[in-house]
Amino acid sequence: MARLSLGLDYGTNSVRALLVDVETGAELATSVFNFPSGDAGILLDRRDPNLARQNPADYVAGFYAAVAEVLKGVNPHDVVGIGVDTTGSSPLPIDAEGTPLAFHPEFKENLAAYCWLWKDHTSHAEAAEITEKARAQGQPYLAKCGGTYSSEWFWSKILHCARVAPEVFAAADSWAECCDWITGYLTGSSDPKTMARSVCAAGHKAMYAEEWGGLPSKQFLSTLDPRLADLRDRLYDKAVTSDQSAGGLSAEVAERTGLKEGTPVAVGAFDAHFGAVASGARPGVLVKIMGTSTCDCMVHPLDEPLADVPGLCGIVRGSVLPGCYGLEAGQSAVGDIFNWFSRFSGRSHEELTDDAEKLKPGEAGLLALDWNNGNRTILVDPLLTGLLVGQTLYTTPAEVYRTLIEATAFGALKIINRLEEYGVAVREVVNCGGIAEKSSLTMQIYADVCNRPMKVSRSSQTCALGSAIFGAVVGGAYGTVEEAQAKMTGVKDRVYEPNPQSAAIYARLFKLYSELHDAFGNTGWTGSLSHVMKDLIDIRDEVRAG
Repeated sequence: MARLSLGLDYGTNSVRALLVDVETGAELATSVFNFPSGDAGILLDRRDPNLARQNPADYVAGFYAAVAEVLKGVNPHDVVGIGVDTTGSSPLPIDAEGTPLAFHPEFKENLAAYCWLWKDHTSHAEAAEITEKARAQGQPYLAKCGGTYSSEWFWSKILHCARVAPEVFAAADSWAECCDWITGYLTGSSDPKTMARSVCAAGHKAMYAEEWGGLPSKQFLSTLDPRLADLRDRLYDKAVTSDQSAGGLSAEVAERTGLKEGTPVAVGAFDAHFGAVASGARPGVLVKIMGTSTCDCMVHPLDEPLADVPGLCGIVRGSVLPGCYGLEAGQSAVGDIFNWFSRFSGRSHEELTDDAEKLKPGEAGLLALDWNNGNRTILVDPLLTGLLVGQTLYTTPAEVYRTLIEATAFGALKIINRLEEYGVAVREVVNCGGIAEKSSLTMQIYADVCNRPMKVSRSSQTCALGSAIFGAVVGGAYGTVEEAQAKMTGVKDRVYEPNPQSAAIYARLFKLYSELHDAFGNTGWTGSLSHVMKDLIDIRDEVRAG
């Protein structure tokens, strides 16, 4: 009898279902459901470009549609376990039964009652306030999330809701991360008092850690807003790793899908962390999950020293692999930048790539900062914006496109350097996601800029495969996540090796990028940028001269 695992990957624009053979990791079927609400699944407000919400009804409809497709031709009772990953921090307000407020008729037109998507930056002022008060009070909460709280995260979004939509905040009995709410829905355990809560979400985004008793204290929260202190009693005291079961599949969901009632559902987590697991995460390996944004994940043994790393998105026990610290960093926009420029220039990615591949590093005389959606790591500042330096009347779209790719690679190198600066050795880099799969130009530029080989995960559905791995573990097919990884993961044969000549040019450009990075990103920077344009011209002329 076949043993199968079902992985669900809830992304920014769609949900993907993946059916996997637990013995070999063979991907038997996949299906994608594009979220119908809003603009490609995102609810926007033209009055506020920082706003991004999602309709939880899309999550339910997407589950049934995608799962029905992948189960065609198989016996659904062969599925031994189910895993779920989502974006994050993407919290949604829920009532006492766990029903999203967005499902209530009175809140149908109120975007604050919907899921606050990870890329919503409306709470940047609240994030700064949380950071300031935690530092002033000497609280430990920031130490494990890079020293600065983000507008992408749990508490800043909820505090902003309390201030701008008090009617929604008052009506919400509790709040749940998207990954927790979906597993609660599947298991019929969406009661906020008993819903299984992900340590991945809690630790990286909600300042949760066992060493200070879980979530931040009521005393601290009351200094932000007494309503947050009251809310703490209606959230949770314990968060758990994803090798634990959130419960069995409910009778209702089983009947609608044909799956077996009681099928174990793993505790949820964030997409990038599951993608890291499916890419073979282990100590010394940096996994880059490359999509609209980029998330960088590493693990570190619990029994080895680990410093608090400024600018990281978190250091959390068990958030990636249950027996290790999980480290998260990332860039707020990567694929989103490339997509923006493709739309802006009116040229397809294929056209831009064909022309950009003909260019040599430094030939365009351009340099960019990759902050079009703010900076996640290492500056943690959502109010930073993009920059392009060196353009002339002869600058071409392909030159700009390549420069934007290079800028994201420079940002990636900043993250690697920060990790190693604090004693976390990066011995191998594995990439996954749509960009790693589709863009050899990007992968080669990353290899040259970072001066390291770039490997690519064997699976093109790494996040969903990660979900399936945890489904296999809770379903009893494997005793540990590491055992499942050994059978179900791998990398492609092609490895992008750095070109020494290109790496030498990029080292010079990275020095200039670093100056721009510090000048525009650090308030205490002093110096002069008057040489940058002329240095770019010198590099350009050298390259063009051969």
